[in-house]
Amino acid sequence: MDLSLTEDQELIASTAREVLASRSATAGARALDGEPAGYSAALWKEMVELGWTGLAFPEEHGGVGGDFLDVCLLFEQLGYAQVPSPLLASVAACGLPVARYGTSAQKEHWLTAIANGEIVTAAPLPWDRPDEGPIATRDGEAYVLNGTATFVPYAASAEHILVAAHLDNEPHAFWVDASDVTLHPLGTIGADRPCHVELDAVRVVDALDAANAISLFGAAATCAEMVGAAQHVLDMTVQYATERQQFGSAIGSFQAVQHHCANMAIDVLGSRFIAYEAIWLLSANREAAQEVAMAKAWVSEAYERVCALGHQVHGAIGFTQEHDLHLFSEHAMTASLAYGDPDHHFDTLADDLDLH
Repeated sequence: MDLSLTEDQELIASTAREVLASRSATAGARALDGEPAGYSAALWKEMVELGWTGLAFPEEHGGVGGDFLDVCLLFEQLGYAQVPSPLLASVAACGLPVARYGTSAQKEHWLTAIANGEIVTAAPLPWDRPDEGPIATRDGEAYVLNGTATFVPYAASAEHILVAAHLDNEPHAFWVDASDVTLHPLGTIGADRPCHVELDAVRVVDALDAANAISLFGAAATCAEMVGAAQHVLDMTVQYATERQQFGSAIGSFQAVQHHCANMAIDVLGSRFIAYEAIWLLSANREAAQEVAMAKAWVSEAYERVCALGHQVHGAIGFTQEHDLHLFSEHAMTASLAYGDPDHHFDTLADDLDLH
């Protein structure tokens, strides 16, 4: 396993960082505070034109011919710039499960639609209550869905929702037209404007055996996003420590501050390695459930530690509305809950390894 980036991947990452840095003033989390959609429509159009929505899909389906690792470089830069976007929900949680497990017809239809910029989102089964969630029943050649999908990101902006539901006590995924559901917006701190999605006898015909892949790809992609965000917190903290003067010296010369920055750097580097190992395994179509669980559990906690130490170094300024550090702290809380919190993934690992 070689986790070093190729020349093309370096170009993807550097281009994404440059584009997002130049757009953060109008498309970043601070600029979009209070925006109902939760993302910049202008930047989304630009992402589509740049080929980001099709980066991980085959060329025959309107994509660029890259893979999951390639697109995770974009998620990392979105996290670094704190630019909210439905790219992760559309591409990672919806598109890649279809690319991996869909039929030829499903790939042709959905991958092409996502690559062309259609906003879709996914509703995995609730990780804290895996036996609950929507129920699907058969009705001839169709299926009927009833129940509520919880905390669905960008649901109000999506044209279709990939809903995980129980069919004959087994999880399956169903494409649902967003106009057929009832949305209940939630007042959370997340930038992804989540909604509960109520399904009342919704008839669908498109189903695929990819329910577990929604959470698998979604969790791994979220790890990449958190790695980028944690890197930004480290960068801004080191910069502040070199500029802030106290007792006639930069606070970065104080040993306690140096220890904080060193511990942050260790967490960021460790998060990068464990996240991209899981991402690489998924890209190579290898078994990665345990690695994704380890990555999501570790990176979620490490990102929160990095933010906490960043606040320690910044002091009071880091808690003000004017400073960006609080944006990362809020993101750390919401990202740690996406596709399963650390406790859920640690419990999953314990079950898989028979450690209970």
